[in-house]
Amino acid sequence: MATSETTTRDRIISAAAKLFYDEGIRRVSVDAVAEEAGVTKRTLYYHFASKDDLVAAYLAGRDQPSFSKFQHWYRESEGPLPERIKAVFAGLARSARHPKWKGCGFLRTSAELANMPGHPAMKIGAAHKRRLEDWLADLFEAEDVQQPRTLARQVVLLIDGAFAVVLLNRDPGYIETAGAAAATLVAAAMDGRSA
Repeated sequence: MATSETTTRDRIISAAAKLFYDEGIRRVSVDAVAEEAGVTKRTLYYHFASKDDLVAAYLAGRDQPSFSKFQHWYRESEGPLPERIKAVFAGLARSARHPKWKGCGFLRTSAELANMPGHPAMKIGAAHKRRLEDWLADLFEAEDVQQPRTLARQVVLLIDGAFAVVLLNRDPGYIETAGAAAATLVAAAMDGRSA
């Protein structure tokens, strides 16, 4: 029975993820998620106390896969640190060229919930962005880069800013331009390393 419950819960989260990412969380009703998942509304509420809990589960489910992509693009790249950071942006730009790409689910959700800072999904989104920033800071610190935390924050700003501009202009070239800027920042920080 536990396997069946897990399967049902996962099916609901999968349906919610598709609908929330495609249409936005405010536009999608609990009824629509239940229908997409092939369950009753009562079954959905058995697994999730509220739509807020479902939105939080949707974002929690995006955390590891999204973070893994960043790590993969970095690991698969070659060359010095600035080029490897630039490769992460190149991976993002490739993703943005997919016809179903609609930006960063964490940022889109936070925009919809901007007036609800205590919402559980806002906390999950903030934790995801901190995790990305921490990972970058660790990479920079391992390379003895000056002010690794500040540099990580600058790179995250370039990533998120590029997401926003691409959503407006539908031109993934902005992500590549942000990648070149990030590589320049990283190279400058490396030039300033202590001997």
